[in-house]
Amino acid sequence: MSEQPPYLRIADELRRRIAEHEWTPGDRLPSRAQIAQECGVGENVVRRAQELLISQGALEGRAGSGTYVAAPSQRVRMVRSSVREQPAGSPFRADMKAVGMLGDWESRTEAKVPAPAEIAARLGIDEGDLCVRTVYEFLADGKPMQLSTSWEPYDLTAGTVVVLPEGGPHAGVGVVNRMAEIGITVSHAVEQPEPRQANAEEASLLGIQKGSLVTHIRRTYYSDQGRPVETADIVVPAALCEIVYEIPISR
Repeated sequence: MSEQPPYLRIADELRRRIAEHEWTPGDRLPSRAQIAQECGVGENVVRRAQELLISQGALEGRAGSGTYVAAPSQRVRMVRSSVREQPAGSPFRADMKAVGMLGDWESRTEAKVPAPAEIAARLGIDEGDLCVRTVYEFLADGKPMQLSTSWEPYDLTAGTVVVLPEGGPHAGVGVVNRMAEIGITVSHAVEQPEPRQANAEEASLLGIQKGSLVTHIRRTYYSDQGRPVETADIVVPAALCEIVYEIPISR
């Protein structure tokens, strides 16, 4: 078995000292030089260990001040479930209401955007085929909580009242209900969640540190004919939200 990288060993040591209350929330950690000397490693090893713990929400870096033990935060529960599709209203708003917060979102839609290769593959269309792209920023009490970029094949909704997801008489009712308005039955969705680190743009929009841990969900809705009708990339900060899947059982 290969030896554990030094920065992971130092991260474990820092976690242990926090767990044993040697440092408590709000405490400033000793300098990297001091920790490096105590642990017999270089300062770059300590820096990587601290960056890892910052991305996991255990530490926080303050520019020009140092590194501190992060205060534990209450994570908001987000439920992913097909049964939460509603004729009116939003599952996100319902989740926020359940924890006493006001859920809302801002969006920006562009029509006739050429599909990149990955999006085309997910939608079963050719690269460069036109799509409607909508970028969302979901807010809880006015603070960013989730990002999403949605793609729909333009030829599916062109010329209909639902061509713009957030415009017209059916704005904001969700993919399932909008598609029903033009005679398309959405039968199921496939979601692929995976953890990764936030890039600079995501961190800026979500108000988190670059490199912080997020859950990236690739979601695709399918019609009852098996055609992909929408695909989206959803980004949720792990330190702020926990994602729960509700699985209906048929009898």
